[in-house]
Amino acid sequence: MASMDKESQSTKIETHHSAPPLDESLYGLRPQDAVFFKKLTGIEDDAVLKQHILDIQAKAYKVAPYGCIYLFVFTRHRLSALPAYQQVLRLGHECKNPIFLDIGCCFGNDIREAVLDGFPAVRAIGCDLRPELWNLGHELFKSSPDTFPAHFVGGDAFDPEILSIAPPASMQIAGALTPDLSNLTSLNPLRGCVSAIHATAFFHLFKEDQQLHMARAFAGLLSVEPGSVILGAHTGTQEKGVMNKVVRDLELDMFTHSAESWTAMWDGEVFEKGTVKVEAELRQTSVSVGSDEHYPILFWSVTRL
Repeated sequence: MASMDKESQSTKIETHHSAPPLDESLYGLRPQDAVFFKKLTGIEDDAVLKQHILDIQAKAYKVAPYGCIYLFVFTRHRLSALPAYQQVLRLGHECKNPIFLDIGCCFGNDIREAVLDGFPAVRAIGCDLRPELWNLGHELFKSSPDTFPAHFVGGDAFDPEILSIAPPASMQIAGALTPDLSNLTSLNPLRGCVSAIHATAFFHLFKEDQQLHMARAFAGLLSVEPGSVILGAHTGTQEKGVMNKVVRDLELDMFTHSAESWTAMWDGEVFEKGTVKVEAELRQTSVSVGSDEHYPILFWSVTRL
């Protein structure tokens, strides 16, 4: 997302031509999200917690005026809502050197969720175009690199120095030495080593050919171990194509896959057909807490067989 063309594209999609002013009335924490934020921030008072989140939102919106920040999507449990989430936790417990990679990690909420549920923080990595958001994540959750020792790689995932395409790992390189995660400046040293890759609200930022490019880049990172998984959720449609839609003053203009086309891309184009199990389901989800307005989200996972 960080080259000028791709950054301007992602900004157009996420801010939808012009960023509307922040709207406090869109704020609302579901009970499970309130528990999560209170546990990690130590803020028990609802009004104080709300103001804290609003303050961080305002800072982040100046850096990255994205729809997910405008709509408070960052306050929702996203990772644990994915059907393959328990698989991620099992990998964290059972693998000798598990690695969890969160692409487009923003504040690092999803990493913190996995760590809270048992995935080792020192084996987790966030990657985002804007390092400022990762730093604001420490402010949001009142943490530091010492108290929350997950790793971070900042940069454009389309920059080959950050992430280049490599063939999916084969049995011949299984057992390769795990790189030193504490000194990562690129994702390329992780080829064939990542147990779980999470990418939510990410793929729909890009055109069809760019989505395929990124899927192939992820495939090169994934461990050869059976059960290793790539998972996420993003805007989907019944039939693949360009979607034009207005949601809460946000004008959407993006390429979207159907469950069928998404499955075909991974099982046959990205990975050799029959070497992965793809699960994809289109669901209608509420735009914001308490809203009757719904939005189509594709929930998916790609698992090594």
